[in-house]
Amino acid sequence: MITLQTTFQTLGTAVIVSPVILLAILGLSGLFNRALSEGSISRLTQAAVLFTLLPAIVILFLMLATGIRYVPVELGNWVSIPEQDFHFSLKFAFDRLSIPFAILSCVLCGVVAEFTRRYLHREEGYARFFLFYAVFFCGMVWSSLASTIETLFVGWEMVGLSSALLVAYFHERVNPVRNGQRVWSVYRLSDAAFLTAAITMHHLTGEGDFGGLMSSGVWPEGVAAIEPGQALLVGSLLLIAAAGKSGLFPFSGWLPRAMEGPTPSSAIFYGALSVHLGAYLLLRLSPIVAVSLPLQIMVLTLGIITAGCGAVMSRVQSDVKVSLAYASLTQVGIIVVEIGLGLYYLALIHIIGHACLRTMQLLRAPTIIRDYEDIENQIGTRLEHDEWAGARMLPGTIQRWCYRFGFDRGFMDIALDKYIVGPFVRTMHWCDRQEQRITDWISREQSRESEDIDLHPEEMGRAA
Repeated sequence: MITLQTTFQTLGTAVIVSPVILLAILGLSGLFNRALSEGSISRLTQAAVLFTLLPAIVILFLMLATGIRYVPVELGNWVSIPEQDFHFSLKFAFDRLSIPFAILSCVLCGVVAEFTRRYLHREEGYARFFLFYAVFFCGMVWSSLASTIETLFVGWEMVGLSSALLVAYFHERVNPVRNGQRVWSVYRLSDAAFLTAAITMHHLTGEGDFGGLMSSGVWPEGVAAIEPGQALLVGSLLLIAAAGKSGLFPFSGWLPRAMEGPTPSSAIFYGALSVHLGAYLLLRLSPIVAVSLPLQIMVLTLGIITAGCGAVMSRVQSDVKVSLAYASLTQVGIIVVEIGLGLYYLALIHIIGHACLRTMQLLRAPTIIRDYEDIENQIGTRLEHDEWAGARMLPGTIQRWCYRFGFDRGFMDIALDKYIVGPFVRTMHWCDRQEQRITDWISREQSRESEDIDLHPEEMGRAA
């Protein structure tokens, strides 16, 4: 007999497994050198999005019709260490937060996939783009629906990996690869904070389930079952993780460099979904924020500073994609402020509306100059540029300083190089040297130095 619980379990499994099937097909085709046609890749992608979106919508309507507010879906216990009392289970949950964000992810991923089908037609890296895109889509769905900190971390890592790889999509050039390295360096820092927070949660509560973290109620009424001091520790680590993933201050320096990737990836990552994933993390663990007043103040302060810096930097950029990226950063800062104030539903609505708007704007970015010129030709004059009235009230010295602050991207690139990217690269070079020494000792011959290999001779020739 088919029960409501069985229906929920079947539909939920379809939502979770469909992106994995897409990733497996595209990944195995590349692994075994069985190239798929552009049409096949596009149809597979759209089918996976459809088989993820439709069951999610059905679950939403069933929950609304029956009044059920929480639907758990568990896909087995994958790791079990009884001695350490550790179990890794793939647990997911459909509630008032996860379903809207999952549906938003499916809709925007479907729109961008259809746009990419034409945008990258006959491009050499067409299959490679959709493989990375499948990793991202799977990561977003799993991050949206995760009901444990471990499952969320798996999706979090998939989103970060695909993001860095798509920034370096044009790997035949030097700058995209370097900028992909910058993004990856910041993500490593945020991932370390996330992982430390997850371990701390296990130590404090004995499990990583979000349901166990909340002593009563479901999102957003749940109350954290930890002390304010403990919440401050875990929340601070999660705030660092969210800041790195969403490009909040002081990690905003990598955001404009991430625009090196194709326009579709810029739209879906840094205009729509990935840039909001940090805010989603704060929403999901909002009971922790609500317990600690100092943590709420930290969230509010970070959001205000990020929104202010993003507003200044977006006004002085000459590149439309970079300007839109900083405009997105401004809105994400405001969303973080809303979370700090406890306006969780408003923050969720803000995320959905802003993601849809920025996706449309970034997809239109390649043709915006031509459209702008067409409008001016039709009206026969230049369009007026509305200047912010408050800027004229500021002294000239402050105006010039604000312009330099925005033009130099808040001096955060320098700080990023000095304190994050530089140490990260030096550490990786040290690990590479140690690996070479071990390899030389095992093989009894000298291996070549990877850092001495000229990967881009044509770029070096032009630079010379």
